[in-house]
Amino acid sequence: MNQFFERRYVIGGIFITIMLILLARLFYIQIIDDKYALYATKNVIRRIIQYPARGPILDRNGRVLVSNDLVYDITVIPKEVKPFDTLEFCKLIGIDKAEFDKRFAKAIKYSPNLSSPFEKQLSPQLTASLQERLSEFQGFSVQPHPIRTYPDSVAAQFLGYIGEVSTDKIAKSGGYYRLGDYIGISGVEKAYEDVLRGRQGVENKMVDSRGVQKGSYANGAYDTLAVPGERLTSSLDLKLQKLGEKLMRNKVGSIVAIEPSTGEILAFVSSPGYDPNLLVGHERGTNYNILANNPYKPFLVRPIQANYPPGSSFKPLSALIAIQEGVITPQTTYYCPGYYQAGNRRIPCFHNERHGLVTLSSAVAESCNGYFDMVFEKLINRNGPKQTDTSFTIWRNNVAKFGLGGRLDLDLPAEGPGYLPKASFYDKLYRRGGWRSSTVISLGIGQGELQATPLQLANIEATIANHGFYYKPHLIKAIGNKQIVKQEYTVKNYVGVDAQYFEPVIDGMQRVVDAGTAAGSKIPGIIMCGKTGTAQTHGKDNSVFVAFAPRENPKIAIAVVVENSGQGATWAAPIASFIVEKYLRDSITRRPSGIEPEYFMNANLLPEIVIKTSPAQKAKADSLKKLKTDSIRKKAGFKSAAKKNKAAGTPGFLAAIKPKDDE
Repeated sequence: MNQFFERRYVIGGIFITIMLILLARLFYIQIIDDKYALYATKNVIRRIIQYPARGPILDRNGRVLVSNDLVYDITVIPKEVKPFDTLEFCKLIGIDKAEFDKRFAKAIKYSPNLSSPFEKQLSPQLTASLQERLSEFQGFSVQPHPIRTYPDSVAAQFLGYIGEVSTDKIAKSGGYYRLGDYIGISGVEKAYEDVLRGRQGVENKMVDSRGVQKGSYANGAYDTLAVPGERLTSSLDLKLQKLGEKLMRNKVGSIVAIEPSTGEILAFVSSPGYDPNLLVGHERGTNYNILANNPYKPFLVRPIQANYPPGSSFKPLSALIAIQEGVITPQTTYYCPGYYQAGNRRIPCFHNERHGLVTLSSAVAESCNGYFDMVFEKLINRNGPKQTDTSFTIWRNNVAKFGLGGRLDLDLPAEGPGYLPKASFYDKLYRRGGWRSSTVISLGIGQGELQATPLQLANIEATIANHGFYYKPHLIKAIGNKQIVKQEYTVKNYVGVDAQYFEPVIDGMQRVVDAGTAAGSKIPGIIMCGKTGTAQTHGKDNSVFVAFAPRENPKIAIAVVVENSGQGATWAAPIASFIVEKYLRDSITRRPSGIEPEYFMNANLLPEIVIKTSPAQKAKADSLKKLKTDSIRKKAGFKSAAKKNKAAGTPGFLAAIKPKDDE
């Protein structure tokens, strides 16, 4: 009996203890810790993402290249939507009923319970009229969103653009990006996305059964602030960039200018360009399609993605390698009869010009093809014809040290490597041992299969200006208040040519501008050393000019390419001279030759777009043309004329329209 009573007290004590624990826990949950209360009421809390402003981008002098404006996105939670006047809603935001149904179905497919974008980038004015009536449209809400704005509308390909994030990037972002967020798609916006985007914040709002906000939840205890993106300071000079874009207006090509002492890029012009403001705002999609379908390809970043034969601008580099390898000296001469005989091939100088007896410097100044063909053959033949592959590979490796045939690792995405052929390329083309220096001799004057980007051409000039080394070109100088001091940007990249060998080549480059092929672009009071190039293409020649200035303590190295425009001295050299003087003096003086910037700004050199047609399309077009011609002849009364002239042996239609003075 005693044992029974003892068990009863033990069991009762256990129940009492459990009840006390439960009561204590309930007291803690309901009185002390309110997070469970928050969870219980989450069905009346709306979590609103606070988008940070992307970091602004400045030029080297602190002028704004890109900043932010505020627009508004409409989002929807399909499950919260109640019946409303759909047509009135469509009228307010400027869409039709069919488009509404399409977007609403997409939102349901994404999630009936989660917020998703419905309409993006509405102006503040349009949003204001919508917000006055937003309570009529349950389930819809308005969310502020910063977008990019470009005060000077320049440097579009350098800056790049932002766009809606893809599902793949959302999945890889670790939860950072959501449907409807924006991300850098190209240019600096893409390369520095992690720095520019900042950090999103969250604001928790109480809402009633109609979705109307009733204030901050828990006095903002669970809110987080958005953190703006970092400010980027670029190396671009806004004044130089604007001038370059004006000079390249209505032309296809590129300008790249580099500060030799740092590798910082001063101008980065890709033409045709576009107004970057076109890719923000409500009409972004329409404008993007127009630009994407433009036959002149404004989205192509020509400074780093377009490949051009360097032409004669390659000759100083070829001479430097030959001097270093000991196959020529600055005093080596060549008699130019107007051509160069390479095996059974006769290669003319430009316009069959006879340069007579030339030295290294005069050959550079007068751009003598024969001299540099001779230099190339000496390099490739020095070990005998059976060692052509080996000698060619040595030559190629020396050229590659100057940055050709490989990426320079610019801090922008999608840089191209150009093309510097290997011996194996010609082995496949002609079979091993089946080609000689004469087969590939056009490489010696920057033609043939050799291709370079404008960035690579400008970098070669920076290398020559530095007498044998270059710093890796780059576009961003500082992030926030911290200067970028990447180790790779401070390393001197030597090209394997002794400094003493540069002077005779630079002498020739100075003569190019002082009295040679680019004399018309001479800048009064500034010694500019350069080299013109007239690079042959399948169409009209490309105009190429490379240079640096001043000769002593150079401040700027530049490459200009104007596609399908003719000689280097005619277009590229004058454009380069204006850029150089603007940077060194912040003004442009009148040239003795009389050339002025306005002429080049107003010139239209856009090549004609040739639409390629298939044989079937051509046959159809010819058939339609014939039907149209027959109809015109019939209406114009050429039938009787045809019969009349048939007897005379003259085709009727031709005879009827043939001018008398041709007889």
